[in-house]
Amino acid sequence: MSRILLAPMEGLADPLMRNVLTAVGGYDWGICEFIRVTESVLPNRTFLRTCPELLNASRTETGTPMRVQLLGSDPHFMAANARRVVKHQPAGIDINFGCPAPTVFRHRGGSALLGEPQLLHDIVSAVRAQVPAFIPFTAKMRLGIEDCCLAVDCAQAIEAGGADELIVHGRTKVDGYRPPARWAQIDRVREAVGIPIIANGEVWSVDDYHRIRAESGCADVMLGRGALADPLLPRKLRGELTGGWAELIPSVATYWRGVRERVLPVHAGGRLKQWLMLLRRHYPEAEVLYQRLRPVKAAEDIDRLLVEAGILEGLQLAA
Repeated sequence: MSRILLAPMEGLADPLMRNVLTAVGGYDWGICEFIRVTESVLPNRTFLRTCPELLNASRTETGTPMRVQLLGSDPHFMAANARRVVKHQPAGIDINFGCPAPTVFRHRGGSALLGEPQLLHDIVSAVRAQVPAFIPFTAKMRLGIEDCCLAVDCAQAIEAGGADELIVHGRTKVDGYRPPARWAQIDRVREAVGIPIIANGEVWSVDDYHRIRAESGCADVMLGRGALADPLLPRKLRGELTGGWAELIPSVATYWRGVRERVLPVHAGGRLKQWLMLLRRHYPEAEVLYQRLRPVKAAEDIDRLLVEAGILEGLQLAA
């Protein structure tokens, strides 16, 4: 069976959401949100805050391996921070060359480096020197900044630097998250390098999964927002029978309880609504719930409505 992987998603797939999604099942491994590296060696607490799975043998609560992702542009400090991460025995280390966020781009991180293949090589090479061979070492990139003309150069630079595998998101920085993804361009990259390529981008359904594999030539696929829109998708891709919305109700309850424990009440509702906005793409029940919660701001009122909807039935609410 080909591998199905969980993508790093800043602001969406935090440790709580990673635990919820991997508990539903179907993932071989995933990558945490990026850790921003500037001109310093970060303290251990920074790595543990972003990737608390490091305290659990680099695995989520249900045992899915979670890799640490670093983002930065200085080879020396990227290597120094990788050396510190290695001490935590991560399930793997990944380098972010794909984040399109304007703030990250302005600070010369993520996809901003895709115009400089030599710098990509230098970063990967420096980090590779600090990562033992038994720890998987990958990079994640987009096809370019404004176009795909340097995609192959970037991939070859990453390969030459020593990455074991490369994840390619089938869009440029300028594309953002607008469909469609350019899956055929991933195939062009795949044919130009010798390391395994993992395809990523715009996979929302079983049909999308089969099409991205056919057009990219890649066996392995990484799921991003499609995983949030349908937490059962990885298991559907494996041919398993799933229980629909009824099977997801405990996941929604677990997520809300976790949010109530970790987030100030004034902000808690926004986190749940953000997820429901994605879930409603596949589940009409999520649309109904979202519309009920949409005008509600107080966390205690959301508690009450979730009980009425049968989501929190039998569960102890956060104080």
